[in-house]
Amino acid sequence: MNADEPAEGTPVGRRVVLGMLGLGVAGAAVGGALQQKVNRALAPVGEIGNVLPAAGGFRYYTVTGSVKRYSAADWRMTVDGLVNKPRTFGMADLARLRQTVLDKDFQCVTGWRVPDVRWVGVALPDLLDAVGVSPAAKAVRFTSFDGTYTESLTLEQARRRDVLVATQMEGGAISHDHGGPVRLYVAPMYGYKSLKWLGGIELTDRVRPGYWEDRGYDVDAWVGRSNGRDDAPT
Repeated sequence: MNADEPAEGTPVGRRVVLGMLGLGVAGAAVGGALQQKVNRALAPVGEIGNVLPAAGGFRYYTVTGSVKRYSAADWRMTVDGLVNKPRTFGMADLARLRQTVLDKDFQCVTGWRVPDVRWVGVALPDLLDAVGVSPAAKAVRFTSFDGTYTESLTLEQARRRDVLVATQMEGGAISHDHGGPVRLYVAPMYGYKSLKWLGGIELTDRVRPGYWEDRGYDVDAWVGRSNGRDDAPT
């Protein structure tokens, strides 16, 4: 998925996902101590068959294969839809808003996890306050500048302070392969919700399932929950 998650343009069935989760559990049992000592190697992945439980490192995925690169100076993001003040943000605009730091894991639905990643950016509630949310808004839709990937959250989920419009990770700028210069990070949910190459945010009147939800994934992707209930602790 475009959030450092499954395969490049290939729908992934639930049996495959459950199998990968089983591999992840096995890998954790065998090499948990070792994983903490392994460098966070950046291992590109093309197809689901190449996805293995990570040894402390990210895996790269995209649903389009090739994604246009933007520098921090060129990047822009539009926030519109059911808002009082539609606005286009550049990196300097985000830097002027309150900055939030999170030290949280990145958990892939296929079983691998990178612990204690440092994320820096604008908490989504602060960005929403900057544009003013219409009373008619019930959800938030995110679009990637890859032209294909989309994601959504309910407005209640989007107002959590552990949901970031992230501009830095691991002490530096977010690289292109990690979804930079700006990406979404949804701490309490599996990585496919953390959309890469963030290019647009739209306030909508209902949740619009994203790219992977249209292919069978849960709309509510709480880590450790399989019942889809929107009752995770805040």
